[in-house]
Amino acid sequence: MTISERVVAGVTILDIHGPLLEDASEDFCDSVRPLLLDGHTNVVMNLHDVPYIDSTSLGEIMRAYTTATRLGGTVKLLQVGPRVRELLTTTRLSGVLVSFDSEDDAVRSFGPTAT
Repeated sequence: MTISERVVAGVTILDIHGPLLEDASEDFCDSVRPLLLDGHTNVVMNLHDVPYIDSTSLGEIMRAYTTATRLGGTVKLLQVGPRVRELLTTTRLSGVLVSFDSEDDAVRSFGPTAT
């Protein structure tokens, strides 16, 4: 798993590549947590190249969502694949973690005050 970071209109986009499995969850947390604590609390996680997420990594995504929300932002998902969407539906997190098919729509969803 690799993560690259970019900013579009004040929203931090994390392009994640590879499966998010338990052995990568610590690296994921080490990449995301400092970003949130540094004030980048409006985050879109691009899952286009993530074929699978296990329960440990899903827990880390939820931890990031909770931290961002507590700090006044949120985490949204982009281009969720069928297996990941099924996991979100099964765990009933699809109603919590908002997902988008278009990056433009995801970024616009933060409104004009995204930072």
